[in-house]
Amino acid sequence: MLGCMSRSPPIASRRPHDVSLHGETRIDDWHWLRQVDDPEVLAHLHAENAHARAWLAPLDGLRDTLYAEMLARIQEDDDEVPWRKHGWWQWSRTETGRQYPIYLRRRDTPEAREELLLDMNRLAEGKPFLQLGALEVSPDAALLAYSLDETGALDYTLRVRDLATGTDLPLAIEKTEGAVWANDSRTLYYLSKDEARRTHRLWRHRLGQDGADELVFEETDELFWLDLGKTRDDCWLVLSSASKDTTGLWVIDASDAQAAPRAVLPRRSGIELSLDHRAGRFYLLVNDRGRNFRLVETSAESPSLNDATELIAHRDDVMLESVDLFDRHMVVQERDRGVLKLRVWELASGRAWDVPFDESVYTAEGDVNEEFDTDVFRFEYTSLVTPHSVFDLDMASGERTLRKRQPVLGGYDPALYASEQFMARADDGTEVPVSLVYRRDRRQGAPQPLLMYGYGAYGFASDVYFSSSRLSLLDRGVVFAVAHVRGGGDRGRLWYDEGKLAKKANSFSDFVACAQALVDLGWTAPDKLIIEGGSAGGLLVAAAANLRPDLFRAVVAEVPFVDVINTMLDETLPLTVGEFLEWGNPKERGDYETMRRYSPYDNLRRAAYPAMYLRTSLNDSQVPYWEAAKYAARLRTLKTDDHPVLLSINMDAGHGGASGRYDALKERAEVLAFMLWQWGLA
Repeated sequence: MLGCMSRSPPIASRRPHDVSLHGETRIDDWHWLRQVDDPEVLAHLHAENAHARAWLAPLDGLRDTLYAEMLARIQEDDDEVPWRKHGWWQWSRTETGRQYPIYLRRRDTPEAREELLLDMNRLAEGKPFLQLGALEVSPDAALLAYSLDETGALDYTLRVRDLATGTDLPLAIEKTEGAVWANDSRTLYYLSKDEARRTHRLWRHRLGQDGADELVFEETDELFWLDLGKTRDDCWLVLSSASKDTTGLWVIDASDAQAAPRAVLPRRSGIELSLDHRAGRFYLLVNDRGRNFRLVETSAESPSLNDATELIAHRDDVMLESVDLFDRHMVVQERDRGVLKLRVWELASGRAWDVPFDESVYTAEGDVNEEFDTDVFRFEYTSLVTPHSVFDLDMASGERTLRKRQPVLGGYDPALYASEQFMARADDGTEVPVSLVYRRDRRQGAPQPLLMYGYGAYGFASDVYFSSSRLSLLDRGVVFAVAHVRGGGDRGRLWYDEGKLAKKANSFSDFVACAQALVDLGWTAPDKLIIEGGSAGGLLVAAAANLRPDLFRAVVAEVPFVDVINTMLDETLPLTVGEFLEWGNPKERGDYETMRRYSPYDNLRRAAYPAMYLRTSLNDSQVPYWEAAKYAARLRTLKTDDHPVLLSINMDAGHGGASGRYDALKERAEVLAFMLWQWGLA
């Protein structure tokens, strides 16, 4: 058992490091914590874990209760809805007591039996972490290409398994991303990464042939990352090279194992696009006439935007997010003033109709749809009160079939809960949506404990979803809120533009405005308000705590991006160069001054701060562990309160935390226990 002294925070010694830029010198006293190979650094991280454990130990009983509650709601023996491709059904299964999924298949014939593709539990034996990357069955159904990350650093090793014998071929290619088969089932394409883990090269591997793999394409511009896919009709491999605001596309004939990439359109700065293929025509989503994209159709033989047929024009208030293209139909996912819509188009007639939904705040998006010649579109649906549901939609008749709804054991009754949305007014008058869910019989008009979540970056929308784990808060009278701040894609591409680069501060002021609105409307009070965010959302909540430390009871920041300037100055890190178009380049004076005003690490000050619970992972290659470690060390020297600053480091994981489902649930139980303690509900 830890002694009482462990409740005193570990002291990270000051070792001044000068950072001079634009005539200003900043002293970074904790720069040395970046040296992961230094025994003193590792000792300090272990001391941080011991300190957090000492504070949280009295909550172990509550943590165990929460874990038991959350586990009891899960159907541990479960199969996902099978999906069909090349005459086979594929799906995953979970089994009681096993951390990882089992991947299975069955031939689409009446007497067929299920066959094992991959058992992640066997592969994980003796490993503290395991994450699946690629999982691609060859077109002839004989081989499986799969890749695994064993550290959390997103370093995937690619292998090929003979499905007849269940044994792997003598092939192991390290530091890869993705895998796509050519139609001959003997040629495998994959991407490799440079030292900064940027996908920069496309390779072609031919099974059974000696010699080095063939380099097919190389992207030398460090702003651009490669991605690889295949059109739904299996005619083309699609190679994209994308920065944060520009896309280049190349196609490779999937039936020609010798084919070279062919550019679809010249790459133009500021133009993003994606494509699919049908009957000799490319269907392109492109933002050449507006930020919210339009949909055009052009010849695959000689594609051109000048000669393209416009199918859906650009609209200022509707974002075209994606298109699922089939032989006779297409399904367009739109975001209309923040509301997600699925619109079905009959290609022969041009008739289009929206898929209706009863709830006003929900998430609906395409699921796995691998077949081209089909009238069935599979989609997922969820809301803050409706568990994750899988539907099959007959695109010809409009008939909708519920294939599965997430089981919530223990008698979940959605009628006991309510969700709603209101608009908070930002400092500049912009209306910012806030989504809420709560238990009806615990809503009594007085301020309640409230957890507000936010993200607000990269154009990623914080779409609402159901969480059975969240019920452990709602059933105790906690209200849950999502702040849909600028910087995310919640209201289209312009919403994103208004919360990035020089306008990044809008994300933080929006978040504070949402919190203040929740207080003003009587939903909560500052001593009952906890905020949570991860990664770029960790930046959001840490910046909000600097702006209004008096407004929050506690802050939970997971893998938080808090040392913005120092990270963006280090071009050896995986995401730095590619993220200049998101955050800016601090070597440019204007960008530096913008970051200087909001970077949480640099803006800590002498003030009374909320309680802090920081969580990070040693092997995180996206937001390094040292950001949270430095932040905690500096905050403790400045804060004037006696609230705890706790830092937990998973020494065996990456950006997403624990890889096993039971381990991840235990981590969440500990976070919820911390929150309930802070609310006085422990």
